[in-house]
Amino acid sequence: MAKGSGGARASPGLALAAVAALAAVLLVSRAPQPEVLQQLKDSFMQEDLAAVREFLRHPTLAKARAGAVEFWEIIGPGGRLHPGWFLEHKGHIVIEGLLMVIIVVMLLQSRFYPRTTEDEDALTDKEIDALCQEWEPQPLVPDISEEDYRPEPPLVQSREGSCYEVLVNGQPALNLACADFLGLGNDADVQRRARETVERYGVGSCGPRGFYGTFDVHLELEKALAQFMGQEEAIIYSYDISTIASVIPAFASRQDILVLDEGVSYPIQQGAKLSRARVHWFKHNDMASLEALLQRIEEDERRERAPLCRKMIVVEGVYAKSGDVAPLQQLYSLKEAYRYRLCVEESHAFGVMGERGRGACEAAGLEPGQVEVVVASMGTSLASVGGFCVGHHEVCDHQRLCGQGYCFSASLPPYLATAATEALAILEGSRGQQLAEQVRRTAAALRQQLDGTPGLTFPGGPSSSSSSSSKDSSSVESPVLHLQLTPALAAAAGSRKAADMLLQGVADRLLTKHGLLLAVPRYSALDHVLPPPSLKLYVHAGLSADKVPKVVAAIREAVKHVLGPLVKGN
Repeated sequence: MAKGSGGARASPGLALAAVAALAAVLLVSRAPQPEVLQQLKDSFMQEDLAAVREFLRHPTLAKARAGAVEFWEIIGPGGRLHPGWFLEHKGHIVIEGLLMVIIVVMLLQSRFYPRTTEDEDALTDKEIDALCQEWEPQPLVPDISEEDYRPEPPLVQSREGSCYEVLVNGQPALNLACADFLGLGNDADVQRRARETVERYGVGSCGPRGFYGTFDVHLELEKALAQFMGQEEAIIYSYDISTIASVIPAFASRQDILVLDEGVSYPIQQGAKLSRARVHWFKHNDMASLEALLQRIEEDERRERAPLCRKMIVVEGVYAKSGDVAPLQQLYSLKEAYRYRLCVEESHAFGVMGERGRGACEAAGLEPGQVEVVVASMGTSLASVGGFCVGHHEVCDHQRLCGQGYCFSASLPPYLATAATEALAILEGSRGQQLAEQVRRTAAALRQQLDGTPGLTFPGGPSSSSSSSSKDSSSVESPVLHLQLTPALAAAAGSRKAADMLLQGVADRLLTKHGLLLAVPRYSALDHVLPPPSLKLYVHAGLSADKVPKVVAAIREAVKHVLGPLVKGN
């Protein structure tokens, strides 16, 4: 290691860095660089510069610099290997000649022609007949066993002047499979408004709301819905099933948390799937299970130091798959305690439950705004099509940009909007309130009189074996009733399909013998939890108080006729 003039030993790291910097500069330059030397003088100590000067005078470094300069003269501008020199000396002729040779070779190359059927030996008539005899056609669908067989759905025709009295395969019947709870689908004022709108606007809207599909009647309906529900704003969708499936992904994404009741319907499940959020499930209407789940999520986040995210609990006011009512007061307390948002799907409670018909939230004593997101269908009590969502301004405005069913679907036909507006006006008046009160009384009476039917039970009933913690007064007012086999009878049936066939036999008996149309619901295999097989009926304004005993007697007779042997055996 060289020493400087002061006798101190030069720093190896500094000397090596200086050598590398000067060597790089001198290799690409032909002239001395006094400014570089000046910078080094200002940066390093005098003794280190002396060591650098001694190193630069080494013969090997001079040879390396000379080699770099010579290499640049060959490949640089004017050099023998530079592309410019090659073109100046007619090198382009070589390139053009190679291209011409390639083109000639391709033109002279023989083309490939696939072998045609004419070159093959034609089949004789005997060979064709033999092949036809050997051919066995395969069925397009597998064979359906007797257990898998499902009867053809009945042909239902409406009758003049009533939406509840129908013709089923030509036989008059009372339609208890109709979800028009208030019977406004056949109201003269609603039909008149729809006809007037068709004459003015035509049938379709011809575009999504964000483009040219917004009409004044859409804005009027949204304003009327917001006022009726006591909320700041409302937004309408053209299809009720896509409403909740669009609302959930608008407010939840991959990093967020959704807490769902196991009994929610398939559209809610699909919305949660489309959101890609982290989904957690709690037992149906079990608040102890929900609280334990919320505590576990909170502990996991605290332990993992998870970042803040959006959290929402999603339930139904009246569950479509069971007919019982969510304990919304307890849900509200839990969501406030654990700082969650609450989304309630009110399709089967809107227009019927609550003092004003606002739904299960009102029936539970919750004020408007305490539930952040309220969603409902307009196909139940408003005699129309589509769905709506109400909430704060931010809730609805956000969906106008992020609600998939709102942004990418044609808007609600104008005549359906005016029909819903007229039906909402009736619901707000005295006649609508009387109809809603009648439905609630009938639902309570029907449950009371059906309780104790041998072989049958229903969720929320006095004799129900459900573990639900929501057996309150509002459950008996639910307009949806699912008649299920008792646990002993379901076990005796042996399988879900067998239980379905038993209940279908009860439904067929009710239709042919008593003129009552009920439905045996079918569920998707993709459902998170399949509910027990059931016989589903809707309580509506067409089921008056004097008809309730007749319906109860008919159900008891059909159950005894079809399930009698099993009931006696158990």
